[in-house]
Amino acid sequence: MSGFEFATTHRVLVEAGAAARLPQLCQELGASHVMLVTDPGIRSTPLLGPVEESFQSAGMPLSIYDHVSADPADRIVIEAADQAREAGADLVIGFGGGSSMDVAKLVALLAHPRATQALTDIYGVGLATGPRLPLIQVPTTAGTGSEVTPVAIVTTGETTKAGVVAPSLLPDLAVLDAELTLRLPPHVTAATGVDAMVHAIEAYTSAHKKNPYSDMLAREALRLLGDNLVDAVKEGGNLAAREACLLGAMMAGQAFANAPVAAVHALAYPLGGHFHIPHGLSNSLVLPEVLRFNVRDAAPLYAQLAPILSDRPFADHEDGAGVLIAALEKLIEEVGLPTRLREAGVTEDSLETLASDAMLQQRLLVNNPREVTEADALAIYKAVF
Repeated sequence: MSGFEFATTHRVLVEAGAAARLPQLCQELGASHVMLVTDPGIRSTPLLGPVEESFQSAGMPLSIYDHVSADPADRIVIEAADQAREAGADLVIGFGGGSSMDVAKLVALLAHPRATQALTDIYGVGLATGPRLPLIQVPTTAGTGSEVTPVAIVTTGETTKAGVVAPSLLPDLAVLDAELTLRLPPHVTAATGVDAMVHAIEAYTSAHKKNPYSDMLAREALRLLGDNLVDAVKEGGNLAAREACLLGAMMAGQAFANAPVAAVHALAYPLGGHFHIPHGLSNSLVLPEVLRFNVRDAAPLYAQLAPILSDRPFADHEDGAGVLIAALEKLIEEVGLPTRLREAGVTEDSLETLASDAMLQQRLLVNNPREVTEADALAIYKAVF
């Protein structure tokens, strides 16, 4: 076994109804004025009402930035940070999906009174060096795992994205309150759940930084999601299934935060950039075909994961990899996600551009168990079209 380092969020709270205790949790971190970062969709639901009331009852000022969009642009990050600074916020809460939590991470950095770096200074790995405000993440979807990752993704142009990766982005506290996910629509539950399963699979097969701790988390994440995602999609009020998916998504996030994701994500990003396909669905669309491409080099690892999702016996590693892929295809069908790019609005004349753009994701592609060329990426997109 090679030496490895494992880092994650300092503290995790898994408790139905825990969002009502946010003022107390903020006080424990020394806060006196809180900035909550969310999106218009969350703002329009009843989810935030009890949270706002709890802050009012506690006599703690709460400012809310609610303009986060999917694939948030750099201007949104800057605007949210400016609002936090003007409000004098001394703690930031990310409340929502991965986009809101990613923006919250960057706001906690940029709004710190001693911040000296601009957003453009910190794109990349390990370039964010300044202090940050205390940070609490409250996911309302079971998918991204952003509450336990040191990564924030920002849209920097029409179709391009950049990542900020730094240890300081790991939050102080992740609050997993499954009651917040009960109203999640079936298609969102499905897409975010498959996204989390991709995190687990790619962490388990990562060519770099794969380690026993991430492996353990990836396997348990895959089990929790495989056993409960269909129930969460079809029985939205099933709190036990919702909590299992939320916990599985967090564990998958802890796994890939330390053993990074690869080609599935690299090929998914251009789909979001060009066609605004939600990230989880983008991953789901290319997942089976990328796994087929990887079988040549990753079959033994895929075979180790196969029994988690299927009780079908297999004769050898390659057969086991096939069992895993078949189980994932069956699950994707059961939760009602589209399986062809054209069903998600992708045009055939865009495939070459998508393949070219996927090659820009070398930060991810280097982690893939098999090297991916532009011709390989194009062949995968064509097979899925």
